[in-house]
Amino acid sequence: MTSLLLTTERLILRKPDARDTEAAIAFMTSERARHVGGPLDERQAWRAHAKMVGHWVLRGFGLFSVVDKATDRTVGISGAYYPIDWPEKELGWHIWDPACEGKGIAYEAALAARRWAYEDLGWTTAVSYIAPENDRSIALAKRLGATLDEDADRPGHSPCLVYRHPAPEALS
Repeated sequence: MTSLLLTTERLILRKPDARDTEAAIAFMTSERARHVGGPLDERQAWRAHAKMVGHWVLRGFGLFSVVDKATDRTVGISGAYYPIDWPEKELGWHIWDPACEGKGIAYEAALAARRWAYEDLGWTTAVSYIAPENDRSIALAKRLGATLDEDADRPGHSPCLVYRHPAPEALS
């Protein structure tokens, strides 16, 4: 059984649940969600959050809620994502709270989530699907050592760039 709680210096990564609903809806109904299919209306945002919670049930893994240890607030999500129609397993992230941008929180969470996907889930590769205009996520993918893979298959949704993460053995 894989660990369902990860900790870093500043963060707790745990399975998403009802505690995260308000923050998830606030993010998904805001302009900040423009790179991840939003903004949505409240009903659609609730369903999007329920999809993240349900992914854990159906796959046994998913995106973790990223909780700031100092405030006990959920500030985003990061982790392993693989819907049935995705061509590859994805390492994803969203920072919900704009006050948390530029502080290395997404990087810290994504590093922990990638290590977990490789070590606990046994993944041998991971990609990140990123909207072409999402400069912050592109910069984060590059900081994580991911490189643009122009030949990779893409999900059937809106156009995206595919950044391939280094294989586990390259990180040792």
